[in-house]
Amino acid sequence: MDREGHEDSHLIRYASCVRNTYLVCYDISNDLRLRRVHKTMRGFGDHLQYSVFECQLTRTDLARCRHLLSEIINHREDQVLFVELGPSEGRGDRIITAVGRPYSPFDSPCIVVDRDDEATPAGPLRTANAIRRAREARALFADDGA
Repeated sequence: MDREGHEDSHLIRYASCVRNTYLVCYDISNDLRLRRVHKTMRGFGDHLQYSVFECQLTRTDLARCRHLLSEIINHREDQVLFVELGPSEGRGDRIITAVGRPYSPFDSPCIVVDRDDEATPAGPLRTANAIRRAREARALFADDGA
């Protein structure tokens, strides 16, 4: 505070830029709302596990995230938890351990559809063929890089 009792403006600006790390976990009872919450959260952080994101948020980001989620969820049926883990700066590397199945980072699903698939009607077979070809291409790419 300055001599007149006002907070210094640079401290206010600094506080609004500080990022804290949060685990955001949600339990949504409706599939449509679940998809909307997931899509919203992808814009705020890293998808760690089903319904769990790690986010580095400023106070403004946190308020915006909470507001957007509040507009999506049913406040009587759904729950979103924000677990504050402290300042993001100086935290060091993220270390995740697991009990049971090992932790593996989530990748966004990628479905490749090419012109050869146009003869196959849309559905599980077309999707399975696209996934198979994508895996084959990934394996060839990995072999070339070794």
